[in-house]
Amino acid sequence: MAGLAVVPGPNLRYLTGLAMHPSERLALALFVAGKSPAFVVPAFEAERVGQGAAVPADVFAYTDEEGPRAAVGQACRHLGLTGERVGAESLHMRLMELQWLREAGVEVAAADDIFAGARLRKDAAEIAAMREAIARTERVLRAFLPEIRPGRTERELAARLRAMLLDTSGEDVAFSPILVAGPNTALPHGTSSERPLQTGDLVILDCGIYYAGYVSDITRTFAVGAVEPELRRVYDVVLEANRAGREACRPGVAAQEVDRAARGVIRAAGYGDAFTHRTGHGIGLEVHEPPYVVEGNALPLAPGMTFTVEPGIYLPGRGGVRIEDDVAITADGAEVLTSFPRELMVL
Repeated sequence: MAGLAVVPGPNLRYLTGLAMHPSERLALALFVAGKSPAFVVPAFEAERVGQGAAVPADVFAYTDEEGPRAAVGQACRHLGLTGERVGAESLHMRLMELQWLREAGVEVAAADDIFAGARLRKDAAEIAAMREAIARTERVLRAFLPEIRPGRTERELAARLRAMLLDTSGEDVAFSPILVAGPNTALPHGTSSERPLQTGDLVILDCGIYYAGYVSDITRTFAVGAVEPELRRVYDVVLEANRAGREACRPGVAAQEVDRAARGVIRAAGYGDAFTHRTGHGIGLEVHEPPYVVEGNALPLAPGMTFTVEPGIYLPGRGGVRIEDDVAITADGAEVLTSFPRELMVL
């Protein structure tokens, strides 16, 4: 590949420090080894790029009346990319950017392994940012617990939690908080509804924030009063699976072995079919990024890799449990970045 084409999002922030968001107006950065990157942006963004990029950059601006065609062509010719192939982000590049590059005579191919490889192992500053994001999130969780009581709706509580997370973040929530209760906890990524909480409900709370561009992602399951015996047993099984997964984390171990450790506990308890997702995913500039903790991923864990361990059991129509922690691989083991209590809290 002759270069890379990067759109607004986490990779652009990683490479240049610019936190830009995609819109209907084309914004694109082109990278060629040994040369300053070329940005194609709307004219009103030119000064922001020139002053805000952490690396020297050449800016090719266009007005709304002109459109980006000429600017894209100029940037590609400037870097000698006409007639060449560039790598792009298959999860972020849209058809719009692809079409403009092709019109400029540039071939585009997926380069996800390149981007993932660059970001896979975090340095001390990146992990410190995640520690702070996690610490702030856990403070919010502690302050939020008194809000969870019978009669309040999932949606009402989710809105309150989101407001508290925004107050502490300084940036944004990492994703819309998941707050579901009762039978809705059987939906791993359920949406908060108008259902009021009831005594005997389990409540799943999954949330995170951005701090300095890096995320936290934590899930805990709570009980509103006493829950039925099988759901209490399910909680204990998930708690043990979470522990087994965390204890399997160390350098040199394949990512899939962490999944096997957690999943083995759940299968042995007879709930294998009720664990319907992978055990974890990488975290960093994105909430979901490599490495993925899933069967079939033989990637050896290495110092600086950060990811979640989040086994769950989901019984349709009855309820579910998930316990999620954030982990960083160290030189001689692993650091569990999250510290919020894992034992079942009855509210």
